[in-house]
Amino acid sequence: MEEKFHSGFVAIVGRPNVGKSTFLNNVVGQKIAIMSDKAQTTRNKIQGIYTADNAQIVFIDTPGIHKPHSRLGDFMVQSALSTLNEVDAVIFMVNAEQKRGRGDDFIIERLKKVKKPIYLVINKIDKIHPDHLLEVMDDYRDTLDYKDVFPISALNGNNCAELVHDLVEDLPEGPQYYPEDQITDHPERFIVGELIREKVLQLTREEIPHSVAVVVERIKREDDEKVLIQATIVVERASQKGIIIGKGGKMLKEIGTRARKEIEFMLGDKVFLELWVKVQPNWKDRQVDLKAFGYRQDDY
Repeated sequence: MEEKFHSGFVAIVGRPNVGKSTFLNNVVGQKIAIMSDKAQTTRNKIQGIYTADNAQIVFIDTPGIHKPHSRLGDFMVQSALSTLNEVDAVIFMVNAEQKRGRGDDFIIERLKKVKKPIYLVINKIDKIHPDHLLEVMDDYRDTLDYKDVFPISALNGNNCAELVHDLVEDLPEGPQYYPEDQITDHPERFIVGELIREKVLQLTREEIPHSVAVVVERIKREDDEKVLIQATIVVERASQKGIIIGKGGKMLKEIGTRARKEIEFMLGDKVFLELWVKVQPNWKDRQVDLKAFGYRQDDY
């Protein structure tokens, strides 16, 4: 008897920096979501696609839910909350190292209105003592009627396969929405921009807050083995531009070198990457700039 095919959509929600993007990248086997130890790195709903012989799960990695302080913040929170009405199941991810806080309680209140299976996923268990894990589980156990509770390490992959297996078992019978070799629904241009932005955040650390956007102006295949990419890094202040460029252009060169290596790995081609830095004051609070940089309210 032929095995039935299961498919569906699963949202990943949680406070900023709990490891949602790390989990998504682990499951699909390739980086499609920006990873950083800074909070609020994910700005758009990113769809990662896991495909097996008997199932396909379309994961939606939402921006971390937090108290917004700008139009960009509003976009991120609304984008995350809107996802809950569109999916077959929800992963509520928490950080094992952090005590339950007001941000978690805020999400829990929203999840009480969701009529889909909710999985409590406690991430970063590799960072804590096993005795502390029991305390975390007890703290959350009665907050919602969870379908199941999974302690995982998204970084090391501990228990991730077991979580995916249970999700597959609970998803309805359905079609294969995407080709088996496709791992995201985002276009090449979006992933390239995210990889560049990730390197800016990693290399500039606390010197550059989340005042940076990346606009990929051009992707052109010069020949069968070489791709020309031109992109602009947008910041809010001239001082931030100076930091990103660095003394003698050293920082910008390092950003480009690291981003180029990952883009080449993703595309499988040699990449020639040109980067510029532009100052656009208060872009995070200007609707016209948010739309120009890819943060559209009609996305949620």
